Amino acid sequence: MTNQFHTPRAWQRMLSGRRLDIMSPSPMDIEIVDIAHGLARVARWNGQTTGTYGYSVAQHSVVVERLVQSNAPQLDQKWRLACLLHDAPEYVIGDMITPFKAALGSSYKEIEQGLETAIFLRFGLPAELPAYVKKIIKRADRMAAWLEATQLAGFTVEEAKKLFPQPRGLPATFQLKPQSPQEAAQNFLRRFRILSGDDVS
Repeated sequence: MTNQFHTPRAWQRMLSGRRLDIMSPSPMDIEIVDIAHGLARVARWNGQTTGTYGYSVAQHSVVVERLVQSNAPQLDQKWRLACLLHDAPEYVIGDMITPFKAALGSSYKEIEQGLETAIFLRFGLPAELPAYVKKIIKRADRMAAWLEATQLAGFTVEEAKKLFPQPRGLPATFQLKPQSPQEAAQNFLRRFRILSGDDVS
């Protein structure tokens, strides 16, 4: 008789009851409430930020989507949804600082890509985003990272400049304040419902 526990487990049970196979994720096992819940509890910068709460990936995602609205106001709503979900795989695999991701190599990237594809398909987006959309999201992502580094993670402007180029067009009055996990999850879900057309308020 085969012992089921001899087989390495590659799935995670979500609070919704779904079991998501991390190595071969199915869009049918992905729920937005699980994503919002998880991202609101994953801290950016490995938690090395100021404030009562960690600065979550959920809050970062909402900020990036706001910056996309400002940078590209004519962008189709579905691409803004893709922007909101740009870090969604981290609800399963967590957030890692860029140098560590690079050290892990292609295996991490393949798992992240598989999850992103499943998430995009689950919410009616193409598995591969157009190049111009990726560029718009990347610009806003870098702007958000700069604001986080200099406002929350202890970097001076001069220190930040040595690590990554200062983005052009940074909003002068954009202030970040870490939110509680509950508030971050609610704000993420609110933006998702508006952008996906599920808002009933």
